[in-house]
Amino acid sequence: MKVCIYGAGAIGGYLGVQLAQSGADVSLVARGAHLAAMQQNGLKLLIGDEERVVKVRATDKPSELGQQDFIIICLKAHSITGAIDAMKPLLGSHTRIVTAVNGVPYWYFYKHGNQFEGRTLESIDPGARQWNELGPERGIGCIVYPATELEGPGVVRHVYGDKFPVGEASGETTTDVENLSKLLEAAGLKAPILDRIRDEIWLKLWGNVCFNPISALTHATLDVIASDPATRALAKAMMLEAQAIGETFGVKFRVDVERRIEGARKVGAHKTSMLQDLERGRPMEIDPLVTVVQEMGRMTGIPTPAIDSVLGLVIQRAKVAGLY
Repeated sequence: MKVCIYGAGAIGGYLGVQLAQSGADVSLVARGAHLAAMQQNGLKLLIGDEERVVKVRATDKPSELGQQDFIIICLKAHSITGAIDAMKPLLGSHTRIVTAVNGVPYWYFYKHGNQFEGRTLESIDPGARQWNELGPERGIGCIVYPATELEGPGVVRHVYGDKFPVGEASGETTTDVENLSKLLEAAGLKAPILDRIRDEIWLKLWGNVCFNPISALTHATLDVIASDPATRALAKAMMLEAQAIGETFGVKFRVDVERRIEGARKVGAHKTSMLQDLERGRPMEIDPLVTVVQEMGRMTGIPTPAIDSVLGLVIQRAKVAGLY
């Protein structure tokens, strides 16, 4: 099976090394100094005290790679639409697209059922281009739980975690999702197949919708946000709004809101991805993590006053920094 990791940054690079070391036919799409370093010296993964270096096919011209069995998208969610045209040469009649991205994937309402079947979300898929040009039937869900960092060009540091749950939109255990799970498991990763992948998408989004924008506004780490009475109360209010929306779509939350907040507190002095992007002058994932929840609230008629307020503030913060 041919696998292309589209967006071989921190998470994509981690996957690339693990898959390459397991003997998978993997190629990486990247750009800039990171790509140049990988092409010249290979891709280095720092994991604990160990260094793993692989020489793997890496390019910024996807058309060189040919059609793939799996495309694992590890881009920031707001970057996917801009990559559609470059991605098309990778698509064959049986190619599956694995959305290893934060937030709600473009195929979310494919085989969803009820009155929302076939709906698209403008905040994450402007003009429904991903839906129409990549195709929702290609999508396989993938939740990214590991934390990794790009330490320098061609160098990825693994911080913690090795779990990538996967699942079909329909909830079926298909041959494709079985092959994907086996591929990841052979690479030393945990890739359980879930029959309710949307529940897992929301469990991660539940924390991202509040902790990410609050951290960008306050520059506080997770332990501080979840401990300070004011920010903890705000996070809880946003999470309860998100929970009401998710449950309207049939999502089941397997933990309660207090336990989810406590889980974040126990992570410790961790900077969220949105805060890291702000500090590095990179566009933040505001729409995939926050605006999309507001949009889904509008679809269901559920008010989101706390989310609306924080969203407005973080957008203004990003505009001031020239990042939105």
